[in-house]
Amino acid sequence: MTVRISNDAVALACGADAVAAAFAAAGVEVERVSSWGMHWMEPLVDIDGVGYGQVSADQVPSILSGDAKSIGRIEDHPFIAKQNRLTFARAGKTRPTSLDDYYASGGWLGLGQARAIGADATIETIMASGLRGRGGAGFPAGIKWRTVADAPAEQKYIVCNADEGDSGTFADRMVMEGDPFMLIEGMAIAGFAVGASKAYIYIRSEYPHAIAKMEAAIRLSAHLIAPFVVEVRVGAGAYICGEETSLLNSLEGKRGEVRAKPPLPALEGLFGKPTVVNNVLTLAAVPWILAHGGEAYAAYGMGRSKGTMPVQLAGNVKHGGLFEVAFGITLGELVNDIGGGTASGRPVRCVQVGGPLGAYIPPAQFDLPFDYEAFAAADALIGHAGITVFDDSVDMAQMARFAMEFCAIESCGKCTPCRLGSTRGVETIDQIIAGKNVDANLALLADLAETMKFGSLCAMGGFTPYPVMSAIKLFPEDFNR
Repeated sequence: MTVRISNDAVALACGADAVAAAFAAAGVEVERVSSWGMHWMEPLVDIDGVGYGQVSADQVPSILSGDAKSIGRIEDHPFIAKQNRLTFARAGKTRPTSLDDYYASGGWLGLGQARAIGADATIETIMASGLRGRGGAGFPAGIKWRTVADAPAEQKYIVCNADEGDSGTFADRMVMEGDPFMLIEGMAIAGFAVGASKAYIYIRSEYPHAIAKMEAAIRLSAHLIAPFVVEVRVGAGAYICGEETSLLNSLEGKRGEVRAKPPLPALEGLFGKPTVVNNVLTLAAVPWILAHGGEAYAAYGMGRSKGTMPVQLAGNVKHGGLFEVAFGITLGELVNDIGGGTASGRPVRCVQVGGPLGAYIPPAQFDLPFDYEAFAAADALIGHAGITVFDDSVDMAQMARFAMEFCAIESCGKCTPCRLGSTRGVETIDQIIAGKNVDANLALLADLAETMKFGSLCAMGGFTPYPVMSAIKLFPEDFNR
């Protein structure tokens, strides 16, 4: 018997090490694998494909004796069976830093295909796939790659943005902790396609397990991607360094603040050289695309939103975890059918999609399809596809205040609308909550939000009005008490 238990950060936080130790003490072989993404069931024990959820160490004897109740075959569970797992095809099945497991599950086929068809055809394959940046902006990856490839320079770079700081997001962490070779392969393909020989993975310091696994995987695979070289760089807790130009400044040893554009990083990026800056999920999708073809990837999704998106369900939700699915599924299906509604059992009042700067969306709009253009038309954004669920006990005036306060704390300070606007925004919302000149202050807040939206240098200040104004528009009763 081989027992598989995740060593993902969530599983560890829930006591997976103690469960693994109990099985080992009973003489059972234990493999530490990646996470299935069913976080509400951690620690999840996999015995020959059959799962046991929320296991504690004292339950191990009953599992071994056959007296414990299982959840059945994990792959047949509705949460897994309803997914379109392309990027997370190996999730729950392979040991993160085992090259043997990676080879056996189709690893390195994408890089081999890229080398076989050549750099230009590799970029054309990415163009044909319709892959867009999964970090939030949704910019076509192929166009960015083509721009860097066509830029004349002796040195070019690939930079992976792994500074995953949005609330309710953890897909980047799951890739790095669970399938690090896939990310390295995606970066190597990008480097081959654009002519870059050096790459950096910028990981937030709050991800120690991801940092350790990426560094181990780089050492183990260095000979397979040579002469392409990958290095890990660790951030220092600044949310703004998730913005690509702030990230580049940080990599160069400078203050993490936004650069004015143009010039674009694709032409003058890291150390002034042409640079591809892609999010973890963007680069992680690349090996599958090269191995199976751009058209196969584009067959998933809807409209201009091609392929799959690893959606992250968090907050007050019954079934929190990662759900990879083709674009087009409705928000209601994700929250109610997949997520199971609120963990508290109270009615859903709203969800926030796209991190702390995403708009709030009420159940009345849950027919909204998960699609970049559909969300934009609804004054919302998909962002990094984190969905945070709130029940009817949430105070939306306080949530609006939090958005402004978050911006005030995390602003790099370079532009006035973001630096001062967020601080004045907190003060104005405090006046509204206190019941002082509510109508006048609401009008002032709307004017301030417009200035921030259109006058800020980057999305930090530009997106802060989304949660603030959506809260005021949808839940005015919380601002007029």
